[in-house]
Amino acid sequence: MIRALLAAAYVVFALVPTARADDALDLRLRHLESGLRCLVCQNQTLAESDADLAADLRLEVRKLALAGKSDDEIRDYLVARYGDFVLYDPPLKPVTWLLWFGPFVLLAAGTVTWIVVGRSRRRATPGVKAEFEVAARNLLAGAAASPAGAAPAGVGQAETDSGDAARQPLDG
Repeated sequence: MIRALLAAAYVVFALVPTARADDALDLRLRHLESGLRCLVCQNQTLAESDADLAADLRLEVRKLALAGKSDDEIRDYLVARYGDFVLYDPPLKPVTWLLWFGPFVLLAAGTVTWIVVGRSRRRATPGVKAEFEVAARNLLAGAAASPAGAAPAGVGQAETDSGDAARQPLDG
């Protein structure tokens, strides 16, 4: 009986370092995968993504880690295979300038466009607004000068100016 307990204790203590090693490997892989981008989702890390390609890449990273590769060697392998885009924080070099500065260039272009369109609308508006104000004042002045019930000046002239006969009331 004592031998059986000692054997069981030996087995338990023999497995504990293995579990700690697996935990350390899992922690290392999670840290490594959090710095890698899912190529399908693009806005998630490899650790967060549920895509099939992400699962395949996680398996590949695990195989490389179990083969004794360092984190830098694993990153270099993935960059050689998929490019700098696979890194969630790509290095700043001429090839990756678009990744780093592209959003800022688009923001600046949108801001410049917004300013130019706004200025052109402000320039065009006063002339058009003045024309409408003059037409409105003429209509109001004509309505005030004409007797009650009569059409203001300029209203109804389109029919008579075009050469058509003026419309006659139906009752006679």
